[in-house]
Amino acid sequence: MNGKASTLIKVVIIGLTGTALGSAAACQPAAVSPDAADAAPAAAAQPARQPTARQSPRNANYSIDVTLDPETRTLDGQLVLTWRNISPRPASELRFHLYYNAWKNTRSTWMREQLLARGTALADRPADDWAWTTVTRMGLAATGQTSAVDLTDRVRSIAPDDGNVDDETVLAVPLPRLVDPGETIEVEIEWTAKVPRTFSRTGALGDFFFLAQWFPKIGVLEDSGWNCHQFHAGTEFYADYGVYDARLTVPSDWVVGATGTRRSLEEHDDGTTTHRYVQEDVHDFAWTTSPDLLVRTATFEHDTLPSVEMRLLLQPEHAGQAERHFAATRATLQFYGEWFGAYPYGHITIVDPAWRSGAGGMEYPTLFTAGTRWWAPDDVTQPEGVTVHEAGHQFWYGLVGNNEFEHAWMDEGFNTFATARVVDTAFSPNYLAQRFFGGFIPYVHRDIPRSRATDGNRLSGYRAAARSDAQSTPTYKYWPGTGGAISYNKTALWLHTLERHLGWETLQNIMSTMFARSTFAHPSPSDFFAVANEVAGADLTWFFDQVHDGSNVFDYGVQQLTTRPMTDRGFFDEGDELQFDGRRDDGSRFRTDVIVRRYGEAVFPVDVAVTFSNGEEVRVRWDGRARWQQFTFDRAAPAERVEVDPDRVLLLDVNYTNNSKTRIPRSDEASTKWMLKWMVWLQDLMLTYAFFV
Repeated sequence: MNGKASTLIKVVIIGLTGTALGSAAACQPAAVSPDAADAAPAAAAQPARQPTARQSPRNANYSIDVTLDPETRTLDGQLVLTWRNISPRPASELRFHLYYNAWKNTRSTWMREQLLARGTALADRPADDWAWTTVTRMGLAATGQTSAVDLTDRVRSIAPDDGNVDDETVLAVPLPRLVDPGETIEVEIEWTAKVPRTFSRTGALGDFFFLAQWFPKIGVLEDSGWNCHQFHAGTEFYADYGVYDARLTVPSDWVVGATGTRRSLEEHDDGTTTHRYVQEDVHDFAWTTSPDLLVRTATFEHDTLPSVEMRLLLQPEHAGQAERHFAATRATLQFYGEWFGAYPYGHITIVDPAWRSGAGGMEYPTLFTAGTRWWAPDDVTQPEGVTVHEAGHQFWYGLVGNNEFEHAWMDEGFNTFATARVVDTAFSPNYLAQRFFGGFIPYVHRDIPRSRATDGNRLSGYRAAARSDAQSTPTYKYWPGTGGAISYNKTALWLHTLERHLGWETLQNIMSTMFARSTFAHPSPSDFFAVANEVAGADLTWFFDQVHDGSNVFDYGVQQLTTRPMTDRGFFDEGDELQFDGRRDDGSRFRTDVIVRRYGEAVFPVDVAVTFSNGEEVRVRWDGRARWQQFTFDRAAPAERVEVDPDRVLLLDVNYTNNSKTRIPRSDEASTKWMLKWMVWLQDLMLTYAFFV
């Protein structure tokens, strides 16, 4: 514990007229020295931005002091939480997340779920890899109306989701009296945490620390009560918006990056420096530190969108990839801004995590981690793909604060869809690459461009997990091994299907309207469905009932194609007599019968296209409801090919190989396809062999 620790941790109940923005330190920017460089540890802070106008409720505000000891990998911290009850119900207790306790032992719910879905390897980690958080003191200070009370002994762990008495990721703190709607309380907490060797996104590797979900974090009090779930293997986070003022003490020669902007630096005689970062209107705070990070800066400029200062913290071996990170971030700020709404903060920090640190590809307010390789060929979107995705989360996570514990698809799926659209727009061509020897050696298939519809939307991952869970199931209850496919892949596919069904202009209007109405709020699935119906001017309930409320799959195919000359045979009237005629054919007409089938349980309207040998194409619309449907065509030429959903509107179709049929089987195409696959496999084998020769 550093010398700045308070000796008494207190909770002060104050009236409605009390501050809603945190302590005075949380609201007043410190003075900034104007004469030092940003990259130097002892440098002055970034230029102080004027405090923004209140954009969020700002009802969960933190003033934090924390010291990192890299040798013992521990955090010693104190915080003042200023929390206002914005629910319509009084609060008799507070609930906090202690996420690091997920890695305290194998009895935690997070570990149990991981071991169930992914095997026992995590349980074999050495002692120094594990983590924990301990709240060491909590209490009430005397006010004009109340006496001081120590609450430390009242703090207890609870398991509201599964009753696991060994899980310590949620802390409940009873209060001495109710906190009524509109009232504000100040909570001071002292805690110690052991930083893990990363189990999931946060932790340390050598001298690289990435610290997320690292402090006791209050849950969300809703109309129905506290929403403060245990930490589960398949979920992320949910919190209220506020102002964060964090003072981070690290060794003096270490670089720091964090949510917000740096307001001041203070050097200490013990060889440490305190970096002060402040950010308004966010629902979380993350930071990173290392002596090895390179600092690069650039600016996003746009004719109609606010400018954004970009700060990149880069691993030395990736120094040549700085502009690729900036280009991907610029593309995200541009297209997300044009399509959905502007990024309002004026700054963003991009972190290139250490190799195998386990911290890559994760989003936090105004800061995200990307991920790249030492050998990153052109025309392969690494680092661009992950950079776009995590920068995109500043919109569909940071600004629209949905409940990721229960409805993760509302940001992960929206963002996966939008990521694929940006990559397709800004970074084409984008080729398939395979990596060998631990991922170091790439082989780029420049004859195989990656498709937005399949690769961008992660179709193959969805197919394997399509029936695993209904999307309406609370995300923390998904089977942990396949939850990502339902949150990310399925949503991207059904959004892209809506784009093709309604048109991009309509879908873009739906999403921008949703963004405008939900910024700095906690939207629910019903909010999105209502916006979609309103903007589309149509009732899309039939679609959402299937893709959100159910786990049925879409699968349409062609069962049969027959085409023959229009030959009549049988008894016909010849004057007053019936005569048998073995062939009545004028040779100029052909009859084609097509049988299409719904193999899956889910229903969607599709086109059926028939192509004839003379080049004519006929399309008919099928509502897709029956199990099978016959279409008959009389034409001057025989049919050559029939295809269901020829424009591939229904991207959720799990078996596109049965969507077409030709009159004469094209065995040459099939053999060519398999020959090319075998050639690629042989090529890979030869490359591997050549490496060892």
